[in-house]
Amino acid sequence: MIIGINASFARKSSTGIGQVTLNFIQKLGQFQNFDFVLYLEEDIDLKLPANVSKRIFLPFWKRDDLIRKIWWEKFLLPKKVAKDKCDLLVSLYQSATIISDGTKHIMVVHDIIPKLFSEYANNSRKKLYWNLTEKAIGRADKIVANSHRTEKDLIQHLGIDPKKITVSYVDVDEIYKREVSDEKTREIMGKYGLNPGYIYTGGGLDKRKNTEKLVRAYKILQERNGKEQFIRELPELVVSGKLLPELEPLILDIEKLVRELNLSRHVRILGLVPQEDLPAIYANALIFVYPSIYEGFGLPVLEALNQGTPVITSKTSSLPEVGGDSVLYCDPKDIGDLAMTIKNALINKKLRTTLAVRGKERASNFSSEKFAEKIMNLANERNI
Repeated sequence: MIIGINASFARKSSTGIGQVTLNFIQKLGQFQNFDFVLYLEEDIDLKLPANVSKRIFLPFWKRDDLIRKIWWEKFLLPKKVAKDKCDLLVSLYQSATIISDGTKHIMVVHDIIPKLFSEYANNSRKKLYWNLTEKAIGRADKIVANSHRTEKDLIQHLGIDPKKITVSYVDVDEIYKREVSDEKTREIMGKYGLNPGYIYTGGGLDKRKNTEKLVRAYKILQERNGKEQFIRELPELVVSGKLLPELEPLILDIEKLVRELNLSRHVRILGLVPQEDLPAIYANALIFVYPSIYEGFGLPVLEALNQGTPVITSKTSSLPEVGGDSVLYCDPKDIGDLAMTIKNALINKKLRTTLAVRGKERASNFSSEKFAEKIMNLANERNI
């Protein structure tokens, strides 16, 4: 059996889908009764098992934008799959690919954010791409949703037959599962000018991540601590994420907000942090706060749990599926509730210790092996 894999996101290893893609590729050696063909837009520096080959191709339009994405997914990829006589295509993310030559198609769907938040399809190209993707999701033979929240969204908003959907949780990169050494801690803390014991938030600065409300909640805590002195000194707030102020309001202009709130001496903005530095950033945080309005899964929460960092996150969308009873939950739309939840974590060391232990235990429930096995079990079904 020949299985093609849309592994396009392997070139974006710092993204959540990139992590899932690379983790999946690294598990393929376990399935020796299949031959795999990776379809890529760029080559990857990864040692592949003998049963895995690569096809790297692009249209003549080389710019990495939606025009290339549509061309690659909708037109070029199906032709390559047909030429290689694949029995099955696995798309590792929701895409515009429709297979119509008898080849079966399993599509992993991480979220349907453009359907739920219209601002994420705010121009004609984005609308076109999402319309094509919706049609492709509906035409896939099987769908793997990465959370029950995404499963419900697919049924409710896209009208997908529940019988077509299988839920399988994803996992983080192995780098987050390793203990951070003292040497690495010194290196990373020195690189970013940090002292351990800060409040950390990361995972992106787009609107739904809700970083603005976190910064405003931090301002409330600063003012209250000045009056009540509930803690000797409020820890620094450290924020990571790619700075794209020109895309405001879809992307938060964090630097402008911090200046307006007179927090420049208390909020450290790191910009985009390479993945190899993130485990140490998590590990040395007093707490990780992720008040996202909506997630299809929520990998940053799982990254923090793996490092034993106490987590505060939203009680919405898929995040309770990730956090279980090992995190503190807040109402992401209520700045006062967010501030109070952070305060409770700051003043209660025993609570933070309990969350750290529970978090490690919770993280052990997620597995890239299980995710890969679920997809390959689907591949083996005769009536796919």
